[in-house]
Amino acid sequence: MVKFDVRQLRYLSREEFRCLVSLEMGMKNHEVVPCELISSIANLRHGGCFKILRDLVQYKLIRYDHKNGIRGYHLTYAGYDYLALRSLSNQSVIYSIGNKIGVGKESDIYIAASEDGSQYVLKLHRLGRICFRKVKEKRDYLKKRKNASWLYLSRLAAEREFSFLQALHDRGYPVPEPLSWNRHAIVMKLIPGYPLAQVRKITNTAKVYTRLMQLIVRLAQMGLIHGDFNEFNIMIDDKEKITVIDLPQMISTSHLNAEYYFNRDVECVRTWFRKRYDFESDDRPFLADILCDAKVDVEIKASGYSKDLTDDFEKLTLNKPEVENDEENFDWNGIGADSDSSSEGEEESFGEEEDECGSSGECGSSDECGSSDECSSENEECFSENEVSGGVTNLVLDSPDEEGEGATAEDCNTAVDDQGSGEDGSNANTSYLPYRDKDNHKKAAHQFKAYQKSNLSKDDIKKKVRESVAKKHSKQNRIKKGEKYFINREKRANASEIKGAENWF
Repeated sequence: MVKFDVRQLRYLSREEFRCLVSLEMGMKNHEVVPCELISSIANLRHGGCFKILRDLVQYKLIRYDHKNGIRGYHLTYAGYDYLALRSLSNQSVIYSIGNKIGVGKESDIYIAASEDGSQYVLKLHRLGRICFRKVKEKRDYLKKRKNASWLYLSRLAAEREFSFLQALHDRGYPVPEPLSWNRHAIVMKLIPGYPLAQVRKITNTAKVYTRLMQLIVRLAQMGLIHGDFNEFNIMIDDKEKITVIDLPQMISTSHLNAEYYFNRDVECVRTWFRKRYDFESDDRPFLADILCDAKVDVEIKASGYSKDLTDDFEKLTLNKPEVENDEENFDWNGIGADSDSSSEGEEESFGEEEDECGSSGECGSSDECGSSDECSSENEECFSENEVSGGVTNLVLDSPDEEGEGATAEDCNTAVDDQGSGEDGSNANTSYLPYRDKDNHKKAAHQFKAYQKSNLSKDDIKKKVRESVAKKHSKQNRIKKGEKYFINREKRANASEIKGAENWF
């Protein structure tokens, strides 16, 4: 568990905070930040920065680490707490810190006060504890990212909870009033009351049960599901007024598992009232019966809200007029399905070629054209020849027999002459797909890949793999030996200095 000692905060200098901020900036793309990078960001002398970092290590605000041959520092939760508290103090939000009033698997709760003596609640998110390390599986804080530090995840959790609190409080939902947040810290007003888990007796059990079910339904009407609606996250005061806390895990009603989490929240309340207060009721809400009035989940980007956005987008696109698409009306066997879109001259030329050569089905039925496989193979050859020779793609079919009614190579050339050459031919082909411009027709040299068959035997390949692996291991061993030598050399130098210092006494 992280110790929260703020006594050293008042004694830290401006340069020490400058080093902490520089280390935080360096941790955006470094797991271990070297001292040289910290000094360059902080704009301090190398020697002065090293002394400050040494003091911060003694205060346990940062930690010295050595990973993958890189020596450097990284922030601890204590140092991250100091940065957040200093920012909140400069904003005149809090003035002093009191005792701890709550602890959970994701955060610690403390009493805080302002300069005028008003008491607030300070919530510090601390993800990464042993009891809850499957944050990346349970929550979608990272979205498309794969790796991040626990400090960054705590910052994302605090930001999300603050947005939830602000949106719900503005709509009159019974949650604590949020005041400010910075990094992984949230400041909210103190609520007089007790967790429902500590309350042994309730005066009007049925009324409280109904009120809790109404709160679950009200959340669902705003497009949200709490996800952890249990006795530990429900505060109740002496007048049996209810307040809901702990909101970072809230999801949208459009989530894939929304019905499961909704039923789990309902069953948590029913199970607690049955065990503790011996109260059981068959009245319970169902997610399918609830109509969503306000899209709060879309506004604050709750988990699973993207489905609603896609549905709305589809509704908008269905109202738009349909646009004619040549790709949908085109027959990719080589002949356009809609002949009306082409010019009259092109209709006649394509019609004659269709009559002479025919479709693949006609080739299969006639004796002169032969089988359908031969027709299709020779059609591909004619199509490739036209591509290479002219640079303009001409959809002309070639028949297998030169003496038959099919089009010969001379017919192909005449068809090319009829369509024109140069700009006229390219303009004529733009109405048919697939079409390529002259500039885009030639592929770049890097798009072609040469494949060469290896003449090596399996034993030779295995031998080469073993040699490469052995070379890699030897290089790693040299690096490790060099690091050990460097460390041992420093130890010997320190030991000689200590022996020399003993002679002075």
